[in-house]
Amino acid sequence: MMGHLHTRLKFGFLAAFAALLAVATPQAAFAQETVGADVPATAGPDEVTAGETEAVEASGAYTPLEPVEGVGMPTAATDDIWKSMTFQDQYTENGQYALWMHDVLLMPVITAISIFVLGLLLWVVVRYNRRSNPEPSKTTHNTLIEVVWTIVPALILVVIAVPSMFLLAAQYETPPEDAVTIKATGYQWYWGYTYPDHGELEIISNMLSDADAVANGEPAKLAVDNRMVVPAGVPLRIQTTAADVIHAFAVPSLWFKMDAVPGRLNEKLLTIKEPGLYYGQCSELCGARHGYMPIAVEALPMEEFETWVLEQGGSLPDAEEAAAEEETTDEAEAAPAE
Repeated sequence: MMGHLHTRLKFGFLAAFAALLAVATPQAAFAQETVGADVPATAGPDEVTAGETEAVEASGAYTPLEPVEGVGMPTAATDDIWKSMTFQDQYTENGQYALWMHDVLLMPVITAISIFVLGLLLWVVVRYNRRSNPEPSKTTHNTLIEVVWTIVPALILVVIAVPSMFLLAAQYETPPEDAVTIKATGYQWYWGYTYPDHGELEIISNMLSDADAVANGEPAKLAVDNRMVVPAGVPLRIQTTAADVIHAFAVPSLWFKMDAVPGRLNEKLLTIKEPGLYYGQCSELCGARHGYMPIAVEALPMEEFETWVLEQGGSLPDAEEAAAEEETTDEAEAAPAE
């Protein structure tokens, strides 16, 4: 008995000590700590060809986008009741379709059904209480009513199901062969973005502290030091995986969410309609600092995206193909004639 009591006291003390450490940990540590202190912010080819350097100089330096209040981020409390009941504004075709379903189809139907059922309940309470109806009705069934309450709900479900199936199919459309591939890897507790089409360029993304985020004009707990930069208006092949536990890559304003599972590579099509800055978060409970691994997707016009790639030390697919063709031509010209 004393042994069990001693064990319980020991574990209780350890739990209290762990909780005290969690409270005392500075918030900035959540934003900056990574698995390895020497993990580089970017990793990619060390050299950039002369032609790519000229392209950078011609197009100008990359300038990070400034956030726009209410675009791609949660909004503060508002007096607009309807705005507080719906989703964030959407910037993909699937997201706009889902938003239409919610605002035009689901909300009116659910509201009408709720009011109708509430009205029936109130009518039954008033009409069939003991005082108003001292002699209980002996009615056992009514054929017309039973037909109506079977057919009408079935028709309502069909009206909702048909557009839902179209949306479900659209969300799992296969990316085209020429889609730009970005691989998002979840770590405890930060994100890594790899660009296989651009020289295996890799970006490590950690959350900024609240002070740094506010100084940049960005929302706290959502701003990061290195964003996931992608081109706007073109198909993207977003791949997700994880290095340790299950994470989830989710950006609400892009209507995008996909699990990142260790040992598995998931992928889905994403096309962002217009340039902008869109925030998200890991949406799978992945450990103590799950709430401190945000996502910031920066969509740029294609030329600006290519400029960013070259500035990060990556390469352009067209430049690699041109270099390979030039090398083949030089080898053919250098070969002795038979």
